[in-house]
Amino acid sequence: MADTLTRLEATIKERRAADPALSYVAKLFSRGRAKIAQKVGEEATEAVIAAVSGDADGLVGEAADLIFHLMILLEDTGVPFDAVLAELDRREGVSGIAEKASRPKV
Repeated sequence: MADTLTRLEATIKERRAADPALSYVAKLFSRGRAKIAQKVGEEATEAVIAAVSGDADGLVGEAADLIFHLMILLEDTGVPFDAVLAELDRREGVSGIAEKASRPKV
């Protein structure tokens, strides 16, 4: 599983510098962070709709789109996917309720 995400991260890095006329990834980067973030939101909404409607196949596709666009957003902000994995590792074995309670209040 991590191999797939590692390859995807490398592909996104590579395509970032491509011609936006030839690469969807490059086109998104050229449109800026707000557009990338908008796409993450759209894909999250579509994943929720598929889940609530019981469309398992649709959810699989939308989840893939969401992860793909989230990884583009991470690349745009300079956050390596390994940082996300490290945070998940840190949280492993900790109650979700306890973990959330330990976060600083904003």
